[in-house]
Amino acid sequence: MRILIVEDDVEAAEAMERGLTETGHACTKAPDGEAGLTAARDGEFDVLIVDRMMPKMNGVQLIETLRREGDQTPVLFLSALGEVADRVAGLQAGGDDYLVKPYAFVELIARVEALSRRRETGSVQTLLKVGELEMDLIGRSVHRQGKEIDLQPREFQLLEFMMRHAGQSVTRTMLLEKVWEYHFDPQTNVIDVHVSRLRSKIDKGFDRPMLQTVRGAGYRLDA
Repeated sequence: MRILIVEDDVEAAEAMERGLTETGHACTKAPDGEAGLTAARDGEFDVLIVDRMMPKMNGVQLIETLRREGDQTPVLFLSALGEVADRVAGLQAGGDDYLVKPYAFVELIARVEALSRRRETGSVQTLLKVGELEMDLIGRSVHRQGKEIDLQPREFQLLEFMMRHAGQSVTRTMLLEKVWEYHFDPQTNVIDVHVSRLRSKIDKGFDRPMLQTVRGAGYRLDA
């Protein structure tokens, strides 16, 4: 998942980012409400983790602004304010969940993943977008900078999986299980061959490569 952390406590934000990254998520941090608003507008995130009390713009004001603009990204509020009225205010502002500080990190992870699942089951996503790369799941088409990219069925499946996990390191095991539906390693270079073909199609002729090889880990699609 791609997660935006809006938290003015530097140590708390770094600890949260470290823990979320270790569990396979891609994080972006913003140090105050105004920076969080800019990041949310400019990026595409699966979940926002927002502190209630921040300088420049507090968390409630931030989420109220995003909701008025039509942004429906799930929001988890974090706050030391734990009274019922405080929780209700956060939820009425457009928050989807509310976690009181101090909290157990395992609970934070569980709530974030629950929000992501709720979003996935609540709507059918038909268009994937990572940076300048777009995939139409209904039309089965892929474009980069408006240029159509012709993919074979397996290449399309591979790119779809990479786009759904953009910013994350994807291992060979994950690709074998989710794209090829193998639950064992056939000891072939089938993945390397398909990744190489896909890279040549989505990166060749463009200024910046998007499909990266992560040495010792696998592959990563970067916006």
